[in-house]
Formats: sequence, C-alpha cells, structure tokens
Amino acid sequence: MNDNALSSASVPGIRIIADDRPWSWLQAGWQDLTRIPGVSLAYGAGFVAAGYLLSFLLWRADGFYLVLPLAGGFLLVAPFAAVGLYDASRRLQSGEPVSLTGALLAWRRPLQVASFGLILLLLHFAWMRVALLWFVLYFHGGTPALDKLPLFLIEAQNLPFLVIGTLIGGVFAAITFAISVISLPLLLDRDIDVISAILLSLRAVFSNPKAMLLWAGLITLFTAVGLATFFFGLGLLFPLVAHASWHAYRDVVE
Repeated sequence: MNDNALSSASVPGIRIIADDRPWSWLQAGWQDLTRIPGVSLAYGAGFVAAGYLLSFLLWRADGFYLVLPLAGGFLLVAPFAAVGLYDASRRLQSGEPVSLTGALLAWRRPLQVASFGLILLLLHFAWMRVALLWFVLYFHGGTPALDKLPLFLIEAQNLPFLVIGTLIGGVFAAITFAISVISLPLLLDRDIDVISAILLSLRAVFSNPKAMLLWAGLITLFTAVGLATFFFGLGLLFPLVAHASWHAYRDVVE
C-alpha cells in the first residue's frame, strides 16, 4: 500500500447527527464538570484571573480601549485554551486519573496541537489588526478621552461602528469555529496531521449544518454572558463548553 493510501485510511469518517445533539453535549459536559469540579473550576478561574490581569495592564498602559477587541478575540483562541479540559474529559471517559497539572500540561504532548494553536493565534492577530484598522478609519476625526470611550461607543451615532465591527468579528469567529470545532480534540486523541484535522472539521460542519449552527450559537451565547459579566461567568461557562466540545468530537467523528 502506498503512502497516500495509508494517509487516506487513517482519516476517520463523519457521522450525520440529529439537529438537537448539542443539548446532549452540554449535558455530558455538565456531568464531566460535576465529576471533577476542582479541576474544571480551577481551570476556569485561571482564565478569569488572566482576563482581569490583562485588563488591568491595558488600563495602566492607557490601552483600555483594546479590551473590547481582545475580548471579542477570545472566541478565536478559546479552542486552544481549552485543550487541557478536552484531555480531562478524555481521561474521564477512559477511566484514567485526572489532575489539574495534567490538564495544564496536556497541550504539550502532540506537536500538532501546538501547531494548530499557532494558526488560531495568527487568526487572533489578524482580527486585532482589522479591528484597529476599522477603529482608525471610522473615527478618523478623533475620539474623546480614553476614560469616556466606552460611553462614547454606545451613543446612537456610533451604532454603525459597533454593528460592522461585530459583523467583522463574526466572520473571524465563524472561520475559527469551522476549522476547530472538532480539530483540537481530534489532534489530542488521534495520530493525524493538522491539515487533515481542519478538513475533517469543515466536513463535520457542512455535513451537519443545523446541529453545528446551534452549537455555534450556544458557544457564542455562553461566551457573551461570560464577557458581559466582565469575565466572571467564564469561570463556569468556559469549562462547561470545553467539556461539551470533547463530547461533540466523540459524537461526530467515527
């Protein structure tokens, strides 16, 4: 058998699932969270603390206006940040012991996971550049003092800025979701290359459009709630979605 045949044989298939399956993923994710609450909530608390620290550093550096695009970019890097919780769910499913240390170091194991994380990081950088460019183009006439900027942005005349900015961010988020919805759990669980994992993720999305649209909507909703509570809600919702994402992968990939 030639190398191409071997590569093709190693790529798993995609299942066609019911449109409402994301609710089952959330239920399974919640069960994982309640089985290892210490690991899950500590992991989530770490990201809440990182959000507060980053916001504080930006405020001290007179760059607090960057908090909004950075928060919007959270959806772009969250799949990679959740690798440790995917691994925790994998260990629970296989009956292996779970620890916070193991979860924090899980991303180091496969080189492919780190490579995919680099792709997500580049997407995040691209989003930041586009967001700043849109800010500069829209407010070319100048903006008020930084301490008044949040209230300035929600004024009626600035609604187009927020709407178009949200749409731009939505495009980046949709791309990230499509290439990563099963990629990282797949790379963590099986011996497969990054390109094959991305193509398989795209196949999963296009083969199950309604289920994946519901799942994307739920992820966006939970992330919005977490950010609206100034990161505090992410302490619970981030690990919940991460555990559920592992079960999404197990459900969709043969």
